[in-house]
Amino acid sequence: MWVDGASRRGGSGHTRYRCVFLRNSSCNSSCNSSPCISVFLLAKEVGRVRTPVSDPLRVGAYRIVGRLGSGGMGWVYLARSPGGRAVAVKVVRPEYAADPEFRQRFAREVTAARAVGGAFTAAVVDADPEGDPPWLATVYVPGPALSEAVRAAGPFTETQVRVLGAGLVEALQAIHAGQVVHRDLKPANVLLAADGPRVIDFGISLLSGAPKLTRPGIAMGTPHYMSPEQLMARPVGPPSDVFSLAGVLVYAAAGHPPFGDAADVIYRVVDGSPDLDDVPDALRATLTRCFARQPGERPGLDALLGEFLTGVGDAADWPPPAVAEAVRDRVKDLAARVEAGPDRDRGLTPSVPSCLLLHAQALLDAGLTGSMVREAARRGAR
Repeated sequence: MWVDGASRRGGSGHTRYRCVFLRNSSCNSSCNSSPCISVFLLAKEVGRVRTPVSDPLRVGAYRIVGRLGSGGMGWVYLARSPGGRAVAVKVVRPEYAADPEFRQRFAREVTAARAVGGAFTAAVVDADPEGDPPWLATVYVPGPALSEAVRAAGPFTETQVRVLGAGLVEALQAIHAGQVVHRDLKPANVLLAADGPRVIDFGISLLSGAPKLTRPGIAMGTPHYMSPEQLMARPVGPPSDVFSLAGVLVYAAAGHPPFGDAADVIYRVVDGSPDLDDVPDALRATLTRCFARQPGERPGLDALLGEFLTGVGDAADWPPPAVAEAVRDRVKDLAARVEAGPDRDRGLTPSVPSCLLLHAQALLDAGLTGSMVREAARRGAR
């Protein structure tokens, strides 16, 4: 499985690992004993040729409208359910579908995602981890990732960060209630919808009671947002997600990760301090506590929900203007895809009815935005 932040180097027909060695600060430079050095797997590089595959007509019972994106492990498609619901379908690449270990991981992802509910995650609609290829269908979220939104329009205001934080806290409450630790909360895995954020991608999540698939001493995740215990390949629990949550909110407020983008980010997470200079003063104390080195010293989610909602009024401050514009653009893009998309080329009827395409626009126009998010969060805090 790829790990973000690691380089992809060439190879042919073999597996290679890129590792980073961290020496305990109490050891001298000549000490090479195993208790003093931790080894981190940053990337598993599989030298396989990726065979181009044309987009399918259907996946399971779902008619494909068009491709939403692609990554190292597969493709994500916009599709229509038999009843007319818009869904996002994740399809595994053939070269990984043939890998038994990867199939196990994908099945684990499906199980973890199904265990999670709540308003601020993308609910699983259907899945076939045993399929050829395996696939997973979730509710479609017509909004940009947090990473995309910040790159395009800059950091959020303090109030917007608070509303975002409240939504993400509620998402984590639902995730942890399902006995799941996400382990990969980062800006790219937070989608911004008209009515609040959605946490996605349970690819490396930890499901309570399930057999461990990662070998001892191996850390998996995105180093910029991983907790110290996760980076050190130690046991992780819900407090690890709290650490990652703080990193995501620093990115939203400041426009950069809390520990920088440098190659030594792992050292900074384990031994350094987060850069909060560009974070609003009123948020620093809360985020600093979330970055505590010891998991037990980090605040609980119930307390965080109350802190993020402090001082947030009833003004319509969500979604941020750039996000609202992005949602509208995506709705228009969906309409264009239906009008001139692959189904028409194949002689089929349009895949997505207009009511689906107008759903996100209706949320915006009806004002079901920030006030709805905050009211739901307040009910959860009672």
